[in-house]
Order: sequence, then structure tokens, then C-alpha cells
Amino acid sequence: MMGPAHSLSGAAAWLGVGAAAAAFDHPMPWPVLLVGALLCAGAALAPDLDHKSATISRAFGPVSRGLCEIVDKLSYAVYKATRSPQDPRRSGGHRTLTHTWLWAVLIGGGCSVAAVTGGRWAVLTILFVHLVLAVEGLLWRAARMSSDILVWLLGATSAWILAGVLDQPGNGSDWLFTGPGQEYLWLGLPIVLGALVHDIGDALTVSGCPILWPIPIGRKRWYPLGPPKGMRFRAGSWVELKVLMPAFMLLGGVGGASALGFL
Repeated sequence: MMGPAHSLSGAAAWLGVGAAAAAFDHPMPWPVLLVGALLCAGAALAPDLDHKSATISRAFGPVSRGLCEIVDKLSYAVYKATRSPQDPRRSGGHRTLTHTWLWAVLIGGGCSVAAVTGGRWAVLTILFVHLVLAVEGLLWRAARMSSDILVWLLGATSAWILAGVLDQPGNGSDWLFTGPGQEYLWLGLPIVLGALVHDIGDALTVSGCPILWPIPIGRKRWYPLGPPKGMRFRAGSWVELKVLMPAFMLLGGVGGASALGFL
């Protein structure tokens, strides 16, 4: 799928989690619902860090472009080192390592550890990176028409304000994990979810997605999961633009209303 659909699906997924949390009598404070949706929307772009033409490669200028090239080469090296004889030969690392459940868990877990051990500046950095990505995905037309610096300023300002709101008593810095020193441990959850939602979205397209690596399926270690061939679509097709994106908006709206107690 394309960037806007990935980000919309990520935001909708976290709002759905908020609705489920409310249904099980553990509602999210509204700042957690909002910040989590934005984090998930941003994280839903991050697996394409292995593709130099993806939205994330443009998000942070030369830094993200250089990082994309490194991750592409790393992913390709891992693919070559672990592929089975039945896995096809490839010329690049796109849709390999960063499109797996293991990568999602490692990145989300790493962000949680950083948020707990790194203090306020680590939290602000995590928020900044993912808020910039969320702007690039959810407001992609406006983001492309404006300068990168304006997008970065919006991300930085929003990160500072939202972190301040979360720090207020009862606003959710210790949501879900309430032990001493566990503030912001939950930040990794929407990041894991966003990466997994991205992978599921890519699995619906023609090429499929090796979400379960390194677990082998059949005789392939990099098995491209997906629905039957006749149910798949090409990225950017009318199915994505006219069916899936409106569905994500509707589901997100229903999930958000339920999470806030309006339904």
C-alpha cells in the first residue's frame, strides 16, 4: 500500500485498541488515545525504511535517505544469508527484514526501553520522529507542498506540547504500566502495532509480505503471506483509494468515538 493508506490504517488500528480497552474497563485517557494514534500512524510508514523511494526516505532529508540505503543493504544481506533454496533470488532488501513481526517487536521494544531509561529527551525524540512521519502520511499533500523545515517544526512543537500534556497527573504517562519508573513504557505498543499493520496492508497487495520470518512456511523461510491471488490488488489502485482508505477513516471514527465513551 501507499503511505497515506498505511498511516490511516495505523491510526484506525490504535483507535480500535482504545475502543477495546474501554470495553474491558481500562479506558485510555484522551492524550494516550491521541498520541497513540499519531505514533501508530507514523510507525505504519517505518517498515519502508528499506526502500529509498518511500515516504520515510524523504521525511528527514539526507539523514533518512542515507539510513534507507543502509537498511536496504542490511535487509538484503540478511535475506541472502537466511534464504532457503526455494526462496527466490532478489536484487534488493525491500519487503524483507523490516516487514516481519520480529522487526516490529524489536523496534517497539527498543522504543519502550529508550523511553523508560532515556528520560524526557528520549520520549521527545520518539514523539518527534513519529509525529513527523504521521504528518507525512496523514497530511501528505500539505507536507509535500510545504518545506521540510516547516514539517519538522510542526513535529517538534507537537511533541513538546503532547509530552507536557501526558506528564500531567492522570493524563496517561503511566497508562497500563503503573509501577515506579515505568512511565512511558507503553510507547512501544503503538509502534509495534503500526509496523504490523503496515505488514498486513502489504500482504494484501500482489507481492504479499513475509510477516512470519524467521518462521518457515512449507519449504520457504521468506514466505510471502497474503490472501488468494484473486483477492490481492496493486499498491495505489482504486481498491486502496476508493475502498480501503474510506473504510479506515470510518473504522477509526467509530473506534475513537467508542474509546471516548460516545458510543
